[in-house]
Amino acid sequence: MLIDTHTHLYAEEFNSDRNVLIEKAIHNGISKFYLPNIDSSSIAPMLSLESHFPKNCFAMMGLHPCHVKNDVKNELIIISDWLKKREFVAIGEIGMDLYWDKTNLDRQLVALEIQVEWAKAKELPIVLHCRESIDLTIEFIENTHNGKLKGIFHCFTGTLDQAKRIVEMGFLLGIGGVSTYKNGGLDQVIPYIGLEHLVLETDAPYLAPVPYRGKRNESFYLIDIAKKLAELKQVSLKNVADITTENSKIVFGI
Repeated sequence: MLIDTHTHLYAEEFNSDRNVLIEKAIHNGISKFYLPNIDSSSIAPMLSLESHFPKNCFAMMGLHPCHVKNDVKNELIIISDWLKKREFVAIGEIGMDLYWDKTNLDRQLVALEIQVEWAKAKELPIVLHCRESIDLTIEFIENTHNGKLKGIFHCFTGTLDQAKRIVEMGFLLGIGGVSTYKNGGLDQVIPYIGLEHLVLETDAPYLAPVPYRGKRNESFYLIDIAKKLAELKQVSLKNVADITTENSKIVFGI
């Protein structure tokens, strides 16, 4: 059994064949799909998907850093209201992204701090997006950590030193399609980090693994990521599946 800890299956890229793809993944042993929210516009399709697959799909709630705009106050009010209405498995995805816009960092930091405080109050894990901002995100969490905060550094592509700092805080590394890329760099990290610190993810429809790189990603391809992880760790696929699945159960409480 494998678990996709980060997949946007509610995205419009899957509108033509979403149910078929989910059933295909389930049939092949991928039993659970964790859905990170983006902004107010993604809430309805995300919750609709969760209601259609209540035993398999689990929604998070948060504001993605790339969607922290001028209307951030209103977006955070909507997120906060939903967190009061019902339970979610995590606050996510949240964080910082300096790939597209470095001028928006202050606003992103404020949104991140607010949402991390919500996670602390509700004792929920956080799922962190840290594109081009991994050192800043690590430093932020180190300074914010209350000893109970937990979660996942989604789409980890950092160095061994960064990985060690993350796991020392009790956080997990989300390993996805980049692990299969020739120049992805994770072949210099994963062999030195215990499986107990890793979870699997696709980030579908983005970052498809080899041999599907450049195409639409889907949760079924999690198998290829798991196989690469087994190769890098020199262990069996079953070993990877058992340990990463248990890790995801612990962090999400399901």
